[in-house]
Amino acid sequence: TVTVDRHFEYSRLIEDIVEVQALNSLRQFYTEDAGYQLALKVDTDLINAATGFGDGTRTQTPANTGANWVNSNSYYFNAAAGLAAYAADTVTSGDNFTDLGFREAIKLMDDADVPMENRVLVVPPAVRKSLMGIDRYVSSDFVGGRGVESGLIGNLYGVDIYVSSNAPVLETAAQNSIAVRGCLFFHQDALVMAEQMAVRSQTQYKQEYLSTLYTADTLYGVEVYRPEAGFILAVADE
Repeated sequence: TVTVDRHFEYSRLIEDIVEVQALNSLRQFYTEDAGYQLALKVDTDLINAATGFGDGTRTQTPANTGANWVNSNSYYFNAAAGLAAYAADTVTSGDNFTDLGFREAIKLMDDADVPMENRVLVVPPAVRKSLMGIDRYVSSDFVGGRGVESGLIGNLYGVDIYVSSNAPVLETAAQNSIAVRGCLFFHQDALVMAEQMAVRSQTQYKQEYLSTLYTADTLYGVEVYRPEAGFILAVADE
């Protein structure tokens, strides 16, 4: 069951004097900004739904306490042992992304009988820095001679790797001496988004304000569809 209860809007008043004197691209700027802000909200809701991976309880707006991200499918990159079970205050400096840890994560996915196609790893910028320092990952076998496309930075062991600055903050530096970010390793069927109304744009002239009201909104819902097909991989944000 997917509850369609996420209705968000972006609104701006464009005053007549601005409409007359500004460049013709002004309205395009607001349109692009609205698209970005609404897409960011959708992306954040999908990311937060990952709190429901494994035996976790999905939390729509989890606080950065670590506890909301702890479940049977939560692990962290342990500098000495590859992957280890994640809990609050367990990640320390040096617990960065490693090839061993990623291969162990793939084994976890295989053991859960998750299809090998359509697996995705979403990582924060700190992990991208680690990836660029591993020789085998920056070879032509990894990047395939292609440039960066929509956050896609390559394919590793059959898994598409995406970098996102919106990757979740599991713990702040004040909570754990070092900030902890989450990588999301999942199959495309792990999460579902039901979009009842795509982004629409509307305008209305407001004479009392001598302005044009521009509004964009969307209506959707998100849910965890296959919790066994998604993993949270915590990493030191350094």
